[in-house]
Amino acid sequence: MARPIKAPVKFLLVLMAAAAVFFGGRWVVNNTSVGNIIAPSKGGSQVATSKGDNTVNVCVVTWVGYAGGQYFNGGFKASRDSRYFKDYGILVNFRVIDDFNASLEAWKSGECQVHWFTADAAPTLFDDLTAAGFDPRIFFQADWSRGGDAIVVTRGINSMRDLRGKRIAVAYGTPSHTFLLRALEAASMTIRDVVPVEMGSAPDAAKAFTGRQVDAAVVWSPDDADALASIPGSKVLTSTKEARFIIPDIFFAKAEWLDSHADQAKALVEGWMRGAAELNSNSAAKEQVIDILMAGLNLPRSFFESTINNARWTTYGDNVAFFNLEGNASSTVMGERIYNETGRLYQQYTDLVKGNIPTWREVTDGAVLRSITLSGSEHAAEGGVTFTAPTKELESVEALASKPISITFVTGSAALDDNMKTIIDDRFVPTAQSFAGNRIRVEGNTDGTGSREVNVGLSRRRAQAVVDYLVTVWKFDRNRFVAVGNGPDRPVCDEGSQIDARSLSECQGRNRRTEFQLLSSNK
Repeated sequence: MARPIKAPVKFLLVLMAAAAVFFGGRWVVNNTSVGNIIAPSKGGSQVATSKGDNTVNVCVVTWVGYAGGQYFNGGFKASRDSRYFKDYGILVNFRVIDDFNASLEAWKSGECQVHWFTADAAPTLFDDLTAAGFDPRIFFQADWSRGGDAIVVTRGINSMRDLRGKRIAVAYGTPSHTFLLRALEAASMTIRDVVPVEMGSAPDAAKAFTGRQVDAAVVWSPDDADALASIPGSKVLTSTKEARFIIPDIFFAKAEWLDSHADQAKALVEGWMRGAAELNSNSAAKEQVIDILMAGLNLPRSFFESTINNARWTTYGDNVAFFNLEGNASSTVMGERIYNETGRLYQQYTDLVKGNIPTWREVTDGAVLRSITLSGSEHAAEGGVTFTAPTKELESVEALASKPISITFVTGSAALDDNMKTIIDDRFVPTAQSFAGNRIRVEGNTDGTGSREVNVGLSRRRAQAVVDYLVTVWKFDRNRFVAVGNGPDRPVCDEGSQIDARSLSECQGRNRRTEFQLLSSNK
């Protein structure tokens, strides 16, 4: 028979048991998915813990492009008042870690399940992550940079060609680096034609510019405006307002997490896309998200008022096109094109890619997006850029970048053959797609043989044939193009100085060229 317990001891045990129930129950409520169900919000802000299997932790930086998810969440902290919890039963916590290395370590350790990057610079990161066994998978796109990145220059630099030999501050292995590589490529230049000054970040590049240590810098907005205010005569040479399809922000997770947390991943993306659609179509929502960003990023309203329009918040339709889920997307907006083209530049001109670049198929997972169906015009993909009819002035204004390409026509003919079309496809179309906000001038040039009048007319017909091809096959807006025939008037080689038949023939071949020129978007 058990020995009876004395009253004071019994009272103490009951008190201990009650405390265990209270504190144990509190742990369950705050740290488990069960707690999410049994303790819904009862009015007021119910901030939840960032721990627990039903909480998705998303590592982000200070950037307005992620506002779709933060707006849908009603803030940066996990909360049972959020639409994520009310509509999907999940908690989402945005962790702002501007130090990229620290942020990536948080993802590697599992503190963050989802992490930001950009598809253009992904080849510099994913080769190492894949080799280390982390198995990263891109599973949705959050935005396109539309003015968030810019190249600022000092007085006297009016075109990409003027950058030759100049000191340019740039943060290596970042979207800024991507932008510089692609802008130089548009002018038939490479990073070897300039003097890159490696910086730790885009803000550091801006400081180098305002400190007059460099001739140009690739910076983030609103640092571009600050830079111009600091340096008299400086200007923005080009930005992602023009280069609309170069820098896409994406989010990735470990393949194992996506497989084991498919419902949470679907909820995260679907809610994010709903938030993006509302921000794109509702000015009141945009005002509301500024308040959310001010609180979450601890920056003044003026910062967000100057940067809020520097991104396109991508919708469900944009994502379908970006990942080409229906197999018919324009290559202009496809992530695979951007990943491959920029990966090639990083391999060729930097030491940032140490091994083989994983293929796009190896680093993406379309299962989450395929599980989502969002309909209505607000969820549709972004429309293309439209241009007004070109003016006569555009035939002679200074070009931002010129890309000469040798297209050999049959004598006296303006017809494009298959070889010419392939040259245009490979050497110019990617530039036209990336810099979708720029007008394009196509200039035909001939050698000095024959009548000038005949050559001028022939070169114009050849330039027009190139424009017709780009419009018909690649579906570019016809108003975007200006066709010019220079005939023999703008040689790049002096035919009169050639002393033998071979050198003369080579010189004439250089003069028989077609130039593709990007014009500034304000033209």
